[in-house]
Amino acid sequence: MSQAATAIADSQGRMPRQIAFIIGNEAAERFSFYGMRNILTSFLVGTLLLASTSDLAEREHLAKEVFHSFMIGTYFFPLLGGWLADRYFGKYNTVIWFSLIYCAGHACLAMFEHSQTGFYTGLFLIAFGAGGIKPLVVSFCGDQFDQSNKHKAKLVFDAFYWTINFGSLFASLLMPIFLREYGPSIAFGIPGALMFLATLIFWLGRNRYVRVPPTREAPDPDSFFNVARTALSGKVAGQGNPGAIVAGLGVALALGALSLSFVPAMGFVKSACLALGLLIGFGGYGISLQLDRARGKHADAAVDGVRAVLRIVIVFALVTPFWSLFDQKASTWVLQGQKMVVPTDLWWWPSWLISAEGGARAAASQMQAINPLLVMLLIPFNNLLLYPALRRVGLNPTPLRRMGFGIAISGLSWIVAAVLQLYMDAGHPMSLAWQVVPYVLLTFGEILVSATALEFAYSQAPHAMKGVIMALWYLTSTFGNLWVMLTNAAVRNPAVTSHIAGTGLSENAFLMFFFAGFAFVAAAAFALYARRYPMQDHYRAA
Repeated sequence: MSQAATAIADSQGRMPRQIAFIIGNEAAERFSFYGMRNILTSFLVGTLLLASTSDLAEREHLAKEVFHSFMIGTYFFPLLGGWLADRYFGKYNTVIWFSLIYCAGHACLAMFEHSQTGFYTGLFLIAFGAGGIKPLVVSFCGDQFDQSNKHKAKLVFDAFYWTINFGSLFASLLMPIFLREYGPSIAFGIPGALMFLATLIFWLGRNRYVRVPPTREAPDPDSFFNVARTALSGKVAGQGNPGAIVAGLGVALALGALSLSFVPAMGFVKSACLALGLLIGFGGYGISLQLDRARGKHADAAVDGVRAVLRIVIVFALVTPFWSLFDQKASTWVLQGQKMVVPTDLWWWPSWLISAEGGARAAASQMQAINPLLVMLLIPFNNLLLYPALRRVGLNPTPLRRMGFGIAISGLSWIVAAVLQLYMDAGHPMSLAWQVVPYVLLTFGEILVSATALEFAYSQAPHAMKGVIMALWYLTSTFGNLWVMLTNAAVRNPAVTSHIAGTGLSENAFLMFFFAGFAFVAAAAFALYARRYPMQDHYRAA
């Protein structure tokens, strides 16, 4: 019996032993990613790479453009990784190969700190590599469970998320110090070394994993795309083709969006992502209108699977505003923090680590460490105290309820950030310590949304499409960052700028209130849809 087969037999009803390799890989990889990401905005604002302008506000705007473009790429490439894993290579092989590309990207950042071409090539390779493995490590972790021990999967998904934040905590605290004291080569080189370690740890477990083989190496007549094509092309006597018309409209609008890439304020990244969103939105709605026309030509299970995927996509779409808020903590909030005063007289402030002598730029980047620290504290608090207490009083914190409340709480965090901005705009010196409040609220919202969604996405995905469904989940962050970039492009328009000026608010304060309102609207829509969402159970049989 092979080691993998032994692992399957030994894990009946118990925690799979091979999980330790996956968790270890994730801890090192997340340190690598967040260590690089959390110093990126500060590095770009202060580097010669943006030497095309000396205006600080414009440099900050350009730094945010680069940062959010990078994040869009990171969460776009999961589509490719999920597809390759599901159809051709399997999850394990795809993770290993993309990890090597990931390592090469880190090497470029360390070597080309003064070369725009070399540095941006490194960012592309990291986005490509990190994006390629993102949907796979989580779903590969889920593959190690079956019906006999699926009750332990929630503990592992929470531990998985806890580990992500364990790596992020130390990356957020240490990398700004290394950037300040030793320069970009060391600060970007250390995350590269951690990524190599992550790859090695994952490889060491190669003979112990349960490897679910690719399910679509041969053409599958009942694949999602074949069922969708049959539904859209199917004709019924006496009925029109409303679904095909809607899907065709989506194609036309997507082509129109792509043509906007020639507009300076848009560019290719924003235009391509907008086009993708239009294709998914209109195409999915069109398919849903005519899906029953695929019955008889395809198995009922395949048609029902497509409908399940479309329902999941709607849930995912309503989560995208959350990522608009969350990912800006590494850009907008860092830039806000750089204009605050580092406190020296508060008894609880860790001056030995975040000091005024280190400068506001490093301190503002280090503030991001509050997020992973709170995640590690709040996940056990929620599981051991909060959720059991809610159940005892008759309130069941289902995954969808948690996610809906999380979106709303993230909006509240941005109300607080906006109020802080109002005080700063009025000329009042604002202590950096006040940023703790919005960080606490945003982190609580993150746990309710993101940690819950890992479990939700895996459990709701049909067996043949788990990699792609996880990729679609990560695509929500791409669109969240797209909304940020579109908003930032809009405020460069004189008409929009004039309107903001008419409100009496600064641009920063106005945008903070805007994104808070965006989250509240999304939370209300999410709550309405969640009430009629049919939950599924797609763990593999024992």
